[in-house]
Amino acid sequence: MFMNLFTRLRVGACAGGLLLAACQKQEATPAMPALPEHLTLGNPSGATADAAEPANYLLLKPQYALSYHRDRGIPNWVSWHLDADWLGTAPRQDDFRPDPELPAAWYHVGAGSYSGSGFDRGHNCPSADRTRTVADNSATFLMSNMMPQAPRLNQQTWANLEDYCRTLVGQGNELYIICGSYGRGGTGTNGFMSTLDQGRVTVPARCWKVVVVLPAGEEDARRVAATTRVIAIDTPNDNALGTGWGPYRTSVDAIEAATGYDLLSAVPAAVQQVVEARVDTGPLN
Repeated sequence: MFMNLFTRLRVGACAGGLLLAACQKQEATPAMPALPEHLTLGNPSGATADAAEPANYLLLKPQYALSYHRDRGIPNWVSWHLDADWLGTAPRQDDFRPDPELPAAWYHVGAGSYSGSGFDRGHNCPSADRTRTVADNSATFLMSNMMPQAPRLNQQTWANLEDYCRTLVGQGNELYIICGSYGRGGTGTNGFMSTLDQGRVTVPARCWKVVVVLPAGEEDARRVAATTRVIAIDTPNDNALGTGWGPYRTSVDAIEAATGYDLLSAVPAAVQQVVEARVDTGPLN
């Protein structure tokens, strides 16, 4: 997951009269910069923490990383690492609230911004993926981690895939998950809507997720291979959706074409070419 600092040993001969002694000098080579945990497989949109880039603003949190779009009032994408260390017994906090880390001059989407809309406050990084501590769970309820989702999509289709991801962790795997949305306009319990909160929150047309499955280990980006299981789904934001996530499987390439993102940029290019073109056919539960 993170690179170790390598050292090299240089042995030279030192002459001193008739006496020869070996002397050795240990020199540290420059360390390769470690990527943040939740961006181990890359920064999909090249987001930066620059308020002058309101459509692609990077927030790095201990629990996840995200690119936020000020004018849409939702994240472009959220990325997080999930392994057994992140799972514990902390209860669901339900403390939806504005994100204080967004620039103060921006509109801060609030807990009531979706009220009466017919859309759920849909987590990108799920509450149940962050149960190690109360603080970790609470962080998932920041509104910068939410997108308007049709209730059936959020509570059934999406939730079923989230549950399956945690099942994979229980089987000895660790996951890298990237989730987001694109387009404009979805259908909730009150019908079709394009925006909420007086136009300050965009209702996306599509919701997508990419899950990279690895056996628990180290140096994860380097361990992604042509045989690595990568699950990608792309669903309409529609309350008529089926409960199973299997029918919505697609390729990473298709999601990249729809969004313009480079989702696994830290993975070797030759491996990306293979895994991003493939549509998953693995188990669903």
